[in-house]
Amino acid sequence: MAAPHGGVGEALFRAEVRVALKKGVADPEGKNARKALELLGFQGLQEVHSVKLFQMELEAISEDVARQRVEDMCKRLLANPVIHDYAITVERGA
Repeated sequence: MAAPHGGVGEALFRAEVRVALKKGVADPEGKNARKALELLGFQGLQEVHSVKLFQMELEAISEDVARQRVEDMCKRLLANPVIHDYAITVERGA
């Protein structure tokens, strides 16, 4: 379980998690979006893929700790490792 946050010495970090289906996993949402875009007259589309983007702000004592907490969030809730790949970016907040 994650340690409590908001303590002395903690800084604000902004994190983004981009969750996408792994190559070879069916993407009906992307397929339907492509069909709809073509019906609207957008030509030349080779592929359309759906992606989820999670943006969050969190407090941690370092960027490494913030990244590890977000990694834990991905493993426990935000992504299914069987069908998803994910990428995390973390930067210090203002």
